[in-house]
Amino acid sequence: MNAPQKQDGFQVVGTRPVRPDGVDKVTGKALYGTDFKAPGMLQGAVLRSPHPHARIRAIDTRKAEALPGVKAVVTGRDFPSLQSLIMAVGESASDIVHVARNCLALDKVLYEGHAVAAVAATSPEIAREAAALIEVDYEVLPHVLGLEEALADDAPLLHDDVFTKGVSPRPDKPSNASMRVEMGKGDVDAALAGAAVVVSGRYTMEPVHQGYIEPHACVASWNADGQAQIWCSSQGHFAIRSLTASTLGIPQADIRVTPLEIGGGFGGKTTVYLEPVAMLLSRKAGRPVRLAMSREDVFRASGPAPGAVIDVRIGADADGMLVAAEVDFKYHSGAYPAITAHSGVSSAVGHYRIANTRLIGWEVLCNRPATKAYRAPGAPQVNFAVESAIDEIAGKLGMDPLELRLKNAVAPGDPQTSGVPFGMIGWIECLEAARAHPHWSAPLGPNQGRGVAGGYWGNYGGPSTASVSLGEDGSVLVTTGSPDIGGSRAAMAIMAAEVLEVPYEKVRCTIADTASIGFSMVTGGSRVTFATGKAVVDAANMVKDTLRERAARMWGVAAADVEWRDGAAHCTGGDKAGESMAIGTIAARAIFAGGPVSAEAAINAAGWLPGFGVHICDTEVDAETGQVRVVRYTAIQDVGRAIHPDYVEGQMQGGAVQGIGWALNETYIYNAQGKLDNPGFLDYRMPVASDVPMIDTVMVEVPNPDHPFGVKGVGEVPIVPPLAAVANAVARATGVRMHDLPLSPDRVYAALHPEG
Repeated sequence: MNAPQKQDGFQVVGTRPVRPDGVDKVTGKALYGTDFKAPGMLQGAVLRSPHPHARIRAIDTRKAEALPGVKAVVTGRDFPSLQSLIMAVGESASDIVHVARNCLALDKVLYEGHAVAAVAATSPEIAREAAALIEVDYEVLPHVLGLEEALADDAPLLHDDVFTKGVSPRPDKPSNASMRVEMGKGDVDAALAGAAVVVSGRYTMEPVHQGYIEPHACVASWNADGQAQIWCSSQGHFAIRSLTASTLGIPQADIRVTPLEIGGGFGGKTTVYLEPVAMLLSRKAGRPVRLAMSREDVFRASGPAPGAVIDVRIGADADGMLVAAEVDFKYHSGAYPAITAHSGVSSAVGHYRIANTRLIGWEVLCNRPATKAYRAPGAPQVNFAVESAIDEIAGKLGMDPLELRLKNAVAPGDPQTSGVPFGMIGWIECLEAARAHPHWSAPLGPNQGRGVAGGYWGNYGGPSTASVSLGEDGSVLVTTGSPDIGGSRAAMAIMAAEVLEVPYEKVRCTIADTASIGFSMVTGGSRVTFATGKAVVDAANMVKDTLRERAARMWGVAAADVEWRDGAAHCTGGDKAGESMAIGTIAARAIFAGGPVSAEAAINAAGWLPGFGVHICDTEVDAETGQVRVVRYTAIQDVGRAIHPDYVEGQMQGGAVQGIGWALNETYIYNAQGKLDNPGFLDYRMPVASDVPMIDTVMVEVPNPDHPFGVKGVGEVPIVPPLAAVANAVARATGVRMHDLPLSPDRVYAALHPEG
């Protein structure tokens, strides 16, 4: 691995200590969703639709309710009515109804696996038996799975109250197109007409799963006094509180959500599927209820990343300057409106200086599970198309593909797609690092090809709360509201230790429940180390100021005569000049000098910057079988400053592997009846360790001046370039450009042997 150089003046930032939660996780002591047990807890089961689209005529739960051991049965009728939700949550009620109907269908089921009813019983076996006894009278309706088919005039309509947003004037009839987003500038048609070379193509892919190891699970307890608790694995327990309260029409203050450890999320655990249902069951039964998805449930009923159909036209002049780009893409929204068109538009060509652009994104409803975030949501799909086209332009012009990208790369001060200028970005530095890397000039073997692709993600900041407090012995406790997925506990401890100038081993970090810390957004969008880290730094600085004041009081001098360094207060004036007082001494005496030492920072973090990456991939293609093997891979990324380099490398490697799987094998496969044929890891082909080489990483450090330690988000970027990097490598290995993912053996073989 290529580690960043440690910065002068930092003692802890940039080091690689052991993560504080590591021992519990490797020894099996950590509590995940299905590990938690509440006294008197019941077990739940969910009945799911066998049809992709059907009207619910009636639901008969009497046999299930009569089964010994059954304590509660709920259906969509147990959720508040739309009118009740309007009174409770106001204008957002229609969006909340979509969330509630996804938890339990009311009038129609909209995809195979859509939850219809749920049972709580004294054992999981009884709960499953009772669920099977529920009788549902369905009127089966025509279904639609494909993007183009869903937009046809005669397509089955999923919702009669969804009108295309982003279109003016508002359409006068409902549509399966739930959203249209357009951005652009200049005269695209004129620029393309005058271009020396124009590349156009249609690129496609099906939805893919985030691949988290742990299925969704929760325990809910609704007391007779209206107070409720939820224990769950989630990327955002405040979001769970908000969504559960909104769908049930109750105050947020009545729900306390405790985060458990999370066995992976990648964006797929930022919404509710089980929690409101478990709450309804608990209220009916008067006891805590556990609900957990099976692996099959996760595939059939939770939100994958959207599939796409992407049409691209990009033109360049004879010198390789990009003159125009037109991108029109359609993303699966699934059964309910989604949120990926905006990010797809903003991520499409924003890493290049192009004077003329037209970017249009559509979100399209179809009879599939509602799509959700997956690591840089919306960016990998469109980036696959754009970076493939860029590679084709380089080939037509006879240019080195890295040189073409360098010629057109955005730099600090250039406008983003939104028009806002870029700050201190390191895209050019990444491309230069790729050009200088030994991988770029290494020889290739027979049947091998080398591909390169770049990309970026905008990152985010947003609301976060953190507190820092001292124990009587001078140990430091950091408390945040951000669930830890990728090692953020360690990053928070490192930053607190750096500010207070104490050893990392003296700091512990915990994630508090929603009643014990102020609001924090979800762990997602590569925001936590940046935003929550900023809150930790602010709180640690307040504690440091308090420590100086307490030492000054004990010495009887002005606070201005006390400075803090090396984990101790040092007197610089008055009779005590030259004396020092360690953090442990001050903490031990704090009760006599003003009280406990603690501080909380609640911020809406601004100043985030995009992250950029460029990936180099070597593939070997077996023409006789169509198998593609990745033989070498290098990921290069602008990481701002690596707080804990091991975890930054891990994010880069993990994203690359996920992208390789997306490019080569991963896809949802539906049959003609609208049923998913591969709802499990045996049939949904994800990469394992033997499928990929060691991913080499190069961390380019261009610090963010708006973060105390220069942090930029790093978790999203690594999944953006791999789809195109792999496809470009295969194209160069075979001489055949393939536009449809995944590049599975059957597709590659067919492309290489068109005669059959």
